[in-house]
Amino acid sequence: MKNYTITVNGNVYNVTVEEGTTAGAPVPAPKAAPKAAPAPAPKPAAPAAAAGSVTVNASVPGKVLKIEASVGQAVKAGDSIVLLEAMKMEIPVVAPQDGTVASINVAAGDTVENGDILATMN
Repeated sequence: MKNYTITVNGNVYNVTVEEGTTAGAPVPAPKAAPKAAPAPAPKPAAPAAAAGSVTVNASVPGKVLKIEASVGQAVKAGDSIVLLEAMKMEIPVVAPQDGTVASINVAAGDTVENGDILATMN
């Protein structure tokens, strides 16, 4: 028997393979034992004084191309707040509801991940 450690899509598996099997003979699939992936470091939260009750999150990983709203600006649901660039496409991140922009948590040129808080609203 030989033991191997295999990583697939960030998941680590320990696999045991039996030696000396002949070609064409059915071999049961080895049972994989997944290990817990290390948790990513938490991102710093926006300052509490500037945070609103509604968050505006990135829908895709990408680069902040442009900030289209400013703090204190009244926006309607669907108004663009931040413009992201992902895979050579411009993707507007819009207000989920009517309100006022309480904070902008990114700057043009920042790289963001899916789910990152880009802005908050009241």
